[in-house]
Amino acid sequence: MENDLGALISAFMGLFVVLLIWSAVWKAVALWYAARNGDKVWYILLLILNTVGILEIIYIFAVHRRKQGNLPQPGAPSNNPPIQM
Repeated sequence: MENDLGALISAFMGLFVVLLIWSAVWKAVALWYAARNGDKVWYILLLILNTVGILEIIYIFAVHRRKQGNLPQPGAPSNNPPIQM
């Protein structure tokens, strides 16, 4: 029984280390983008909240890209002419 418990603890420690590295990488990238963009509120939220990378991924792929002009703003008019058939 004790051997099974040791194996279970080892498995969870491995998972914990992987999750810790995953979260740290996403947090570092998101904090870097928030600092460069001057997003003080986002920077503080990303620094304080630990969401296992979820909030960081949302910031990087939604907020940062939208501010960089890679994605259109919601409700913004398109520069593309309408398709006529």
